[in-house]
Amino acid sequence: SSGGIGDTVLFSLVFRRFARLAKEGEPITLLLRENATKVGFLFGKYVSIYALNYERFAKDRSYRKSTCQYLYDSNFRLVVSTDFLRHPKKDDLLVQACQASEVLAMEPRSWPKYDRALQKNRMLYDRLYDSGPIVLDKIVRWTGFANWLTDETLAPPQVKLPPEISQATVAGNRPTVILVPFSAVKEKQPPASLFSAIVEIIPKDHDIVIACAPGDFLKNRDFDFLLHLSNVRLDESSLENLLPVLQAARLVVSVDTATMHLSVAAGTTTLCLASAAYVGEIIPYAPEITPKNAYFIYTPMACQSCLGNCIHSMERGMFPCVSRIKQREVLAKVLRLLDDSEC
Repeated sequence: SSGGIGDTVLFSLVFRRFARLAKEGEPITLLLRENATKVGFLFGKYVSIYALNYERFAKDRSYRKSTCQYLYDSNFRLVVSTDFLRHPKKDDLLVQACQASEVLAMEPRSWPKYDRALQKNRMLYDRLYDSGPIVLDKIVRWTGFANWLTDETLAPPQVKLPPEISQATVAGNRPTVILVPFSAVKEKQPPASLFSAIVEIIPKDHDIVIACAPGDFLKNRDFDFLLHLSNVRLDESSLENLLPVLQAARLVVSVDTATMHLSVAAGTTTLCLASAAYVGEIIPYAPEITPKNAYFIYTPMACQSCLGNCIHSMERGMFPCVSRIKQREVLAKVLRLLDDSEC
C-alpha cells in the first residue's frame, strides 16, 4: 500500500478484510511508504510492517537491489497490490521482485506519462479488478476490491477505529479544542487569520491544543501568534500518542490531513476545512461510510475533483478553493458544534 499517511489511516479500516486472504497461521507482511508507518499501530500486532523509502528506492541502486532481494527471499505465496495509482518503476517493480505464486491487483488508474509501461506490466498480475471510475471514495473502492478477492458482499465500513485500537483517553480539568492548521501541501492550508478568528470564539474556559509535526511552525511563521496565547499549548506528539488526546477533545478543527482522518475514526467531533481537489475520492466521505461526528467545509468549484492537479493560479498562496472558504461559515459551524457537544 503506497499511499501517504492519511490514505494509510483510511486503508487500515479495510485492511482486515484483505487479511482474510491469509491461510491459517500464515504470516502477513504489509509494505508501507516509510512515513506512513507512523500509523502502523492501526494494523494490529499480528501484522509485520515493512517500511520502504520510495524516493531512495527510485534513486539508489544499492537500496533498490537489497529491497528486491529481501522481497524475493521472503518467498511470499500471495501478493496483493492495493494501489489504484501505480508507478510502473516503483510499485510494479516491487511486485515483480516478489516472484509470488499469485499476484492480484486493481486495474491501474490512467497515468499518461506511464500508460504504455503500465500496459506492458499487466503480465505481472494473475488477475486485475476493475474498481470503477477514476473519482471514487477510497474506502468504497478498497471494499469492492476486498469483496472481489474474498467472494463476499460486505458493505463499506464506517470511518471508525475498531475497539482494540482505541486507547485510554487523556483526562483533563478543562474542555479542549484541537486545531490542526498545517498540511504537507501548504496550498491546502487556510490562512492564519481564519485560525485566529476561530481562537477568538472558543470559550475562555477551554484549552486549545495546536497539533502538528515538529518543525511545522518554522515553516509557517505567520502562525506564531498562537504560541503566545495563555490557553494554547503545542502538541508535536506522534500520531499514536496523540490518539488519546484526540479522543478526549470536545472538538477538532483540521485541514485535510492524516490527523483529521484519525480524529474522525476516533469518534471525536471533527470539522475538516478542505480543498475541493479530492471531492468524491477522499472528502467528504461517501455517505455510507460517514459517521455522525464528521463534518466538512469546502468551496464547490467547476474544476473540483482534480486530484491535486490545480489548473488555476494560486490565490494568496492557496488553492482558489481553499482561499475562498468563507470565514463566517466556518465560525458559525464551530459555534454550532461546540453548542451541540454540550448536550
